[in-house]
Amino acid sequence: MTPATIPFTASPAPVTALPLFHLYGDPPEDQAFDFVHVETISSRSTRHAWTIRAHRHRNLFQILLIASGGGDMSHEATTRAFAAPCAILVPATVAHGFRFRPGETEGFVVTFTEDVAQGLGERTGESLARLRALAADPVVPIADAAEAARIAALFRALNEEHVWAREGYRLALRAHVALIAIAVARLAAERERAQAHGPARSAPSLASAAPVVEALRDLVETHFRTERRLAFYADTLAMTVDRLNDHVKRATGVTAGHLIRQRVVTEAKRQLVFTTQPIHEIGFDLAFADPSHFTRFFRKQTGMTPQAFREQGGG
Repeated sequence: MTPATIPFTASPAPVTALPLFHLYGDPPEDQAFDFVHVETISSRSTRHAWTIRAHRHRNLFQILLIASGGGDMSHEATTRAFAAPCAILVPATVAHGFRFRPGETEGFVVTFTEDVAQGLGERTGESLARLRALAADPVVPIADAAEAARIAALFRALNEEHVWAREGYRLALRAHVALIAIAVARLAAERERAQAHGPARSAPSLASAAPVVEALRDLVETHFRTERRLAFYADTLAMTVDRLNDHVKRATGVTAGHLIRQRVVTEAKRQLVFTTQPIHEIGFDLAFADPSHFTRFFRKQTGMTPQAFREQGGG
C-alpha cells in the first residue's frame, strides 16, 4: 500500500509536541511490565470523536483488528487508508494516530509490553524483531473471510479473558496474544513474499541475529541524538564493527549505520510535521553543527530539503 502525502495533523492548530502516552490519554508508565490490555475500538474512539490524534508509546506494541468500517492512519509522517477486514501493527515508539469512520468502525485493540512480545518466540527477541520488521508496512489486509472470522474469534476470546479475569487468566492472555501475533505475522509475511515476486521466496531468518538487532535498536533509541559513530555501538555491545554489521545485515538486509541514520531521519520528520519548531532548531536538537549540514544530511536521505518536506506535509 502506497502511503499518501497528506499530513495527518494532531489538531487544527499547530502541534508543538508529539504526545507520549501509556494508553491513549493516560500518562506514560515507564515501569510497565508484563502488561496486556484489550478493548474495542469504539470504547475509546467514541470519547474522542472517532479520532485518535498522533502520539507514541514508549514500550507498548499494539495490534488492531478492523472488523468493520475503516479510516485513515497516521504512520510517522505519512497517512495510510485502511478498510475492514484488516489488522494493523504498531510497534513501540512509532508515531501513529487514527481517524475512524464514525459509527461504522469496530474491532479490537490489543496492547502489550515488549517483554510479552519477546516471550512469544523460541529465541529471546526474535519474535519482537520479526513483528517490528513486518510493521514497516503496518496495514495488513485479511482477504480470506474464514481467516478474518478466525482472527476475530481470537480477539473476542482474549477480550473475554481480560474482562472476566478468571483463574489462570494471565497465562491465557499471553497465549491468546501469541496466537493473534502469529496469525497476523503470517499474513504480513505472505504479503511480503508476494511483493517479492512469488510465494516460493521465503523471508530471511532472524535467528541469532535478532537479539543483537534489538539491543542495537534500544541503544540507538537512547543515544541517536548525540552519538552516530558505529564504533560506539559496537563497543557497547562488546563486538567489532564488522561483526555488528554482519548481524544487522543478516536480520534486516541493511547496515547498522543505515539503522542509525534512519532513526535520525525519523525524528527529523516527526519534528518537521508534528511541530512548528524552526528548522535550524531541529537541526541543533539533533546535534548537527549548522543548518546547512542538517539540510545536506536530510536531502541525501530523503531526496528533498527539510523545508520542502514540511511544506508538503510529509511523505
